[in-house]
Amino acid sequence: MKILVDTENERIDKYLGSHTDYSRELVTEALKNGEILVNGKVVKPSYKTKINDEVEIPDNINKEQDINPEEMDLNIVYEDDDLMVIDKPSGLVVHPGSGNYEHTLVNGLKYHTDNLSDVGGDVRVGIVHRLDKDTSGLMIVCKSNKAHEILAEDFKYKRVYREYYALLVGSFPYETAHIDAPIGRSKTNFNKMEVMADGKSARTNLKVLKRYKDYTLVSLVLETGRTHQIRVHLSYIGYPIFNDPVYGKGEATSFGQFLHSKVLRFTHPITHKKMEFESELPAPFKEFLDNLDKSE
Repeated sequence: MKILVDTENERIDKYLGSHTDYSRELVTEALKNGEILVNGKVVKPSYKTKINDEVEIPDNINKEQDINPEEMDLNIVYEDDDLMVIDKPSGLVVHPGSGNYEHTLVNGLKYHTDNLSDVGGDVRVGIVHRLDKDTSGLMIVCKSNKAHEILAEDFKYKRVYREYYALLVGSFPYETAHIDAPIGRSKTNFNKMEVMADGKSARTNLKVLKRYKDYTLVSLVLETGRTHQIRVHLSYIGYPIFNDPVYGKGEATSFGQFLHSKVLRFTHPITHKKMEFESELPAPFKEFLDNLDKSE
């Protein structure tokens, strides 16, 4: 489908949300994935329209009602009327997108309960933040819109503490590090992010937990929450995460990057109770470390 724009200086996601049968949320996702082209080029959802812009929308964009509940063995470590804390396995996509509308966490959540926040639309019901497909560990899912709105603000203003464990390739020479390097979407590969001068501010704090001959186990705390932030930052400084299929060195197994959301600490948006959770490393991650301990 092709559309000729008749409005000047309006966000392209907003324009298409009101001039097509697709929701703004679905349009935004398609723009981010490079599925929708403007004048033959990929643009950001914030792109401002110009009169006679030619927009090309492929016919195979899935509509939100195609997202079906699926029975799934979810590891729910906490649940009440307003939210859940999920321990996500590596390999599970959080929400539908890029033509993948089955076997995601959202499909499993929709089977588990009918009570999920819909602030982000049907594609992202319950999702207030996300983990990459091959990043394992703790994440919050919202059941009520009020909880979602409050927690979204908490994430925005850095009131949610998230600590990750990662295994880096190479022996990192310092005990701690603060990585302050802006991140934006790659101009040559739309599926990748990279450090760039005109990117968005991104800050990561690193602490060494244990050194091995060829690897380093580290703890990471985010000050910002950019897409692929930890993976991009560590690759940028020359110590990529082990087994990362996108930003690492060489081939990777199906388990993906050794990056785990280990600790989650926040204030409950409704009860105001202090909440803290800690997750065990997944078996492949732990077994690899055990083998390193034995060999060294």
